[in-house]
Amino acid sequence: MLDFLKRRLKSEKGAMDKILVTLLLVIVGVAAVVGLNTWITTETDTVKSSATSKIAEVGADASGGWFA
Repeated sequence: MLDFLKRRLKSEKGAMDKILVTLLLVIVGVAAVVGLNTWITTETDTVKSSATSKIAEVGADASGGWFA
């Protein structure tokens, strides 16, 4: 099976380039997904903490401190 693949790759002109480009695109895609996931998690935590503090501040102002 491996010999067949080697022969096939040798007979195809530019096949190695296509494989390398495909691998590069897969690596870039995976890195983008991981980076986006990390960024979204960080931003979600930031928004949650900001919203909680703002809600507590507004609740304290509106009711004289019962919410805080």
